[in-house]
Amino acid sequence: MSEPDSTTAPRRKQARYRRRLRSRIILSYLLLGFGLTLALAFTTNWARGRVENQLVEDLMNRNLDESWTRFVQSGGREPEVPVQQLKAFYYTPDKFEELRTHRPEWYALGDGIHSITAVEEDGSKSYYKLGVRKTPQAWFFLAYDMSQSARGEKQFNNALIGVVVVFTGLSLLVGWWAASRVMSPVSDLAQRIRRSGTSSDPEALAPHFPQDEVGELAKALDDYAERLTEVVQRDREFNADVSHELRTPLAVIRGAVELMLTRADLDVRTHTRLLRIQRAEQQCTDLIGALLLLSRNERAQGACDVVKVAQQQLESHRAQLGGKPVELRLEGEGHVLLDVPDSALAVALGNLIGNAVKYTPSGEVVVRVHRDAVEVIDSGPGLSAEDASSLFTRGYRGSHAGASQGGGIGLSIVRRLCVLYGWDVSVRPGAEQGVVAVLRFG
Repeated sequence: MSEPDSTTAPRRKQARYRRRLRSRIILSYLLLGFGLTLALAFTTNWARGRVENQLVEDLMNRNLDESWTRFVQSGGREPEVPVQQLKAFYYTPDKFEELRTHRPEWYALGDGIHSITAVEEDGSKSYYKLGVRKTPQAWFFLAYDMSQSARGEKQFNNALIGVVVVFTGLSLLVGWWAASRVMSPVSDLAQRIRRSGTSSDPEALAPHFPQDEVGELAKALDDYAERLTEVVQRDREFNADVSHELRTPLAVIRGAVELMLTRADLDVRTHTRLLRIQRAEQQCTDLIGALLLLSRNERAQGACDVVKVAQQQLESHRAQLGGKPVELRLEGEGHVLLDVPDSALAVALGNLIGNAVKYTPSGEVVVRVHRDAVEVIDSGPGLSAEDASSLFTRGYRGSHAGASQGGGIGLSIVRRLCVLYGWDVSVRPGAEQGVVAVLRFG
């Protein structure tokens, strides 16, 4: 398999976790409503508890002070102490031991207000606050029952939870409505861009939107589309002109070479040179055809015999060996047909074979044809990890390139042809040495 683009995986991962703008707006409203309602509920509950505790403690402190004053004024007799919503107890020194026995938890408490949880006989819990004032003459205790307050607090908390849920739901609905209103023109713009992308003459977007941020975006997209259309049009015209202008002299060269090859008085050297010119003309014609298809992104059809094209490419490169001790062989299936032009396969396969021949100082290059793929196997110096990851990058020349000619675009063209026709190209180290290039047909 071919090496994946190094930027593809991060982009896919980024796209996987990127939320749509509509979802982000809804989520923002949801979190805002939930956060504000929760903060309001927490603050309200904290303020209610603080005020309630302060009121209770003030009430208990006033009654403790009043109990002490009445006790002193009565000369230590049991005074009648008026209390509000409280139960008052006091113990003189002769009753301290009784207090230790019957209420040990009270005996150990110091002066102040304490929160007490008691377990009743039926197993239920009661809550009360206990005010303690200890003097040498007597110990005073005031108990304030908080059970009803605790039940009220529980009901109040349940109500706050309901308020949080309700207002969070309302925030979600408001966010959904706001996101729909905000994103409606953006979605419309995206649909219009998607529709215009299938046409060679894109639709103007700006007239369909008001003069707001989306309208400015549509206007900028119209300007960009116009400039891009001009670039594409100039590129197409240039490619068509170059193709036409180059095909004409190449056709003249082909006709002249074919005419000269029919002469019977040609010597061997001249005949060999004419054949070389003929092969070079065919390579130029195939390359021009392939590049024209790539420039137009046009998937042309044809009836291509893979074995025949492979044989032609081997013959062409065999004639260019110039005494280099490399054997070129063809193996595999007898007839494999593809619905593509000969020029496309000739350029792709010719670059793979030429690359193998270039980097094989001696040995052999074997082209093995299968029903769904072609393998080009060489006995060269092998492939490094860096070369394997960048071999099909435009402008990259392998670590074994040295001073050899070439701009590093041949294999890049192969990869673009594979993308155009749905093929797959890959390279891997050979079993013992060299490299195996695989061109797999989709």
